[in-house]
Amino acid sequence: MTDTSPLTPLSDDARMLVEAVRTLARERIAPRAAEVDRSAEFPWDAVELLRENDVFALAFPEEYGGTGTGMLTHLQAVEELSWADATVGLLLAVQGLGGLPVLLEGSEEQRGRYVPRWASGEWIAAYALTEPGAGSDAGALTTRARRDGDGWVLDGVKRFITNAGVAHTYVVFARAEAGITAFMVEADDPGFSVGRIEPKMGIKGSTTGELLLDSCRLPGERLIGQEGAGFRLAMRVLDRSRPGIAAQALGIGQAALDYAARYATERQAFGKPIADQQGIQFMLADMATALEAARGLVHRVGAMLDAGADGSELTKLSAMCKLAASDAAMRVSTDAVQILGGYGYIQEFPVERMMRDAKITQIYEGTNQIQRVVIARELLRSLGSPR
Repeated sequence: MTDTSPLTPLSDDARMLVEAVRTLARERIAPRAAEVDRSAEFPWDAVELLRENDVFALAFPEEYGGTGTGMLTHLQAVEELSWADATVGLLLAVQGLGGLPVLLEGSEEQRGRYVPRWASGEWIAAYALTEPGAGSDAGALTTRARRDGDGWVLDGVKRFITNAGVAHTYVVFARAEAGITAFMVEADDPGFSVGRIEPKMGIKGSTTGELLLDSCRLPGERLIGQEGAGFRLAMRVLDRSRPGIAAQALGIGQAALDYAARYATERQAFGKPIADQQGIQFMLADMATALEAARGLVHRVGAMLDAGADGSELTKLSAMCKLAASDAAMRVSTDAVQILGGYGYIQEFPVERMMRDAKITQIYEGTNQIQRVVIARELLRSLGSPR
């Protein structure tokens, strides 16, 4: 496999953690990936494996039970898990996503209640922004929040929520009197339920579903940050979570490249391995280059976040790394299917699963069309151009 170590060197402890995740992924998770895809069942055995080996802790600071090794280490771990099974890589990425609103703007009481449970894997986290009529246009959400004495009541529907039905906590964005506001909803809160779980083309072991909020009553301390400040919080979260999807895409793409390259050295045509054919060599070269270029962007953003970056430059580069990595994963996995020919199209070989898994990385956490809008907006803003 290609050396995926970052340009910014990791500490010895962090490097050892990533190597341990790599071993776990290859020995314990990869052998189950095809079965998870076939059954489309949530992989609780993988959750238990991540719990036992403290992998969820990679997403969180040390003072709350995490490893405190930073975003760059977290991103590499997501890539390693996704190399083995994109569904399991998503488990770690979304655990970080679901915890970010509390880490960024939650109260100390909220951090003390939730973060240690997320870091240990005792509780699974989820993030609920998307609605039936509010996906790319997140500001159009219609879920409502109204004050009720010292508490809140939420009404609305969320859709396409990762970890729906298996999560213990959901960060829910709703429109209050002062504007979009973030709340912490727990799975057993009155008025909260899970609706339809979607059948999907890829990442089949990950649940994606609908959340129903029917006079869902929350105590006042469930408000995250300030009333009306939820949209800004959601955008700050996305700046920090998009690299996780980029890392997932890198893992998928690298796995497809590794399999296709190995196959090309073994498959004979016209009396020699197809890897000796220049057409195949050019495909492999382009696949490897696209992934390595995207990996450089992902690692740069990870290092920026570890250095405390915020603001416009982070927004732009975060969108760039998600765009580059997910487009690369889709192209690479599609080319891997082509290299395998007819074998690439059947389920006995893993590249067709990787191609299906790769597609979602161009869609969720902001479609790649939205990433291009974000990149252009920040670029023109930096040049002083009117929007």
